[in-house]
Amino acid sequence: MAMRTYDGSVDDSAAAPGHASFRRPDERIARVVARALGDAHSVLNVGAGTGSYEAAARTVTAVEPSPALRARRPARLATAVDAVAEDLPFADGQFDAAMTLFSVHQWSDPEAGLREMRRVTRGPVVVLTCDPARVCDFWLYEYAPDVLEAEARRYPALHRLTAALGGTTTVRPVPIPLDCTDGFNEAYYGRPELLLNPAARQTCSAWSFVDDRARQDFDVSLRRALGSGMWDEAFGGLRGRPTYDGSLVLLRATP
Repeated sequence: MAMRTYDGSVDDSAAAPGHASFRRPDERIARVVARALGDAHSVLNVGAGTGSYEAAARTVTAVEPSPALRARRPARLATAVDAVAEDLPFADGQFDAAMTLFSVHQWSDPEAGLREMRRVTRGPVVVLTCDPARVCDFWLYEYAPDVLEAEARRYPALHRLTAALGGTTTVRPVPIPLDCTDGFNEAYYGRPELLLNPAARQTCSAWSFVDDRARQDFDVSLRRALGSGMWDEAFGGLRGRPTYDGSLVLLRATP
């Protein structure tokens, strides 16, 4: 069943076949999040989905507006509160820290949501997102420009996010491991063959915003480039690169 995101658009990625196989939290990205949260005890997770990366925090209060995703949260995790970022049902300064991971681009009003997170949080607010200015720098743009252009349009500009968070905000790239288990597009920077698997593509919502023709054209062009050696001639050095600094960034804001 399709779920409805904050902005009302239909996003099938979380319910796609094989989602659990291709979108598993990566422990190295989890450590980046954990370091940003520091020693916070009570942590708010907004747009929590099925609970990916919640192990990076101690005590978590999860917020998730999608009934389908709330129902798919593992029993070991706290039941998620039915609310949206823009209207959090919590007191001022209730939490030691807050985080939102791969979610802010789905909110109807990202600035309002981040201001709410700041209101209810005493310490750091951590945002894992993508820099739209860098999304199209990835090699995939050569084979699926419509996909990355759609993705770039969805992500709010970083200056908008930092302005909404206020205080002191740092923005750092998050290195993506070569064998990254969390299958967003850039996770396959050195493993292009995996993006030929429709199940891998379906777990990244950007592919749902293009038509079948665009997906077919991508499949044909990448297969041809891999078979001829053209991809390796242009990008083969990525196959052995242990990490990749792409568009993935972490914002950490303190009051």
